[in-house]
Amino acid sequence: MFNLEHKIPPPVVGLACAGLAWLLAGAAPALALPWSARLALAVALLLALAGLALELWGLWVFRCHRTTPNPLAPERARAVVQSGPYRFTRNPMYVGVALQLLGWCAYLRNPLALLALVAFVAYITRFQILPEERALAQNFGEPYRQYLRLVRRWL
Repeated sequence: MFNLEHKIPPPVVGLACAGLAWLLAGAAPALALPWSARLALAVALLLALAGLALELWGLWVFRCHRTTPNPLAPERARAVVQSGPYRFTRNPMYVGVALQLLGWCAYLRNPLALLALVAFVAYITRFQILPEERALAQNFGEPYRQYLRLVRRWL
């Protein structure tokens, strides 16, 4: 299981889960919610734009702190970033992808598609976030452990 840690870029995991959501929604069309296409599109766009904004904000703050945003190499981090969105979530970029997936699920109008969102959160937590946290704790010691105690992993 450890051989999957930091191997698949999170955007690829997000796209795979989007495909899974589409497959799940198509597998059970009878479960489709009776939302209008217009409402589904509006909700989807709102969630997707919020997710994209959160991702970009997180990237911008990393850039301001001159640290790597590369999730496949947390050992190259140069700072414990605690400003911007990192004040209320340790993983704004992953939350952003999750919001985009939630938007996609809303667009698909099928609650079964939400299983793909659950799969994304579970996979990213296990194979990306937990290994990142171990590496950052090793690199930054007590300041990072203090941050872990103060700010939630997701929301």
